[in-house]
Amino acid sequence: MRMSEPRYRTTSGSVSSLTYHLVWCVKYRRKVLIGSIEQRLKELITEKANELKCEIIALEVMSDHVHLCFAALPTDAPQHFANQFKGYTSRCLREEFPNLKSRLPSLWSRSYYVGSAGHVAAETIQRYLEDQKHA
Repeated sequence: MRMSEPRYRTTSGSVSSLTYHLVWCVKYRRKVLIGSIEQRLKELITEKANELKCEIIALEVMSDHVHLCFAALPTDAPQHFANQFKGYTSRCLREEFPNLKSRLPSLWSRSYYVGSAGHVAAETIQRYLEDQKHA
């Protein structure tokens, strides 16, 4: 899902171009991110991104993991964004889909991957994410 191109972001005291590639997995790599759960997860990630003032560049939800490429201001550390996206989506999805509670002790594994990317690398990540759905 291609959202937008990365660009410079400004605040009253800074200009930045920070792009992150964040990947996190379902606990035990269970393939539960399908159908209405997948759609709701995309909505929740978009809501949280807006709240965090992040700009989604690319988002792909696979059956057992999530790829999110986003631009953010330099005010928060990458682990803050990982914790916010994972915590918010887990809480909401487990409330809305009770079968997730019975199948998994927690929705997400404790680990995640986060990498930073420049403009050229962000385009490469975007192509990679788009190709993931067809692999």
